[in-house]
Amino acid sequence: MKVHYDEKADAIYLRLDESKIVESEEVRPGVVLDFDDKDQVVGIEILRVKSRVPLANLKQIQFEVA
Repeated sequence: MKVHYDEKADAIYLRLDESKIVESEEVRPGVVLDFDDKDQVVGIEILRVKSRVPLANLKQIQFEVA
């Protein structure tokens, strides 16, 4: 998985898989899911991140595996 934060665009992108993206759907305002040819989610884009998440939280990412 790759996580990219574009401060200029105020967007964060989580790439879950390297499959080719064949379709994208905005499921909520500012939240876009990317799908592969098997209809699996391979990417998640969140726009206007600064209005959704405190800036301090963007500078520290924690991953938890259950």
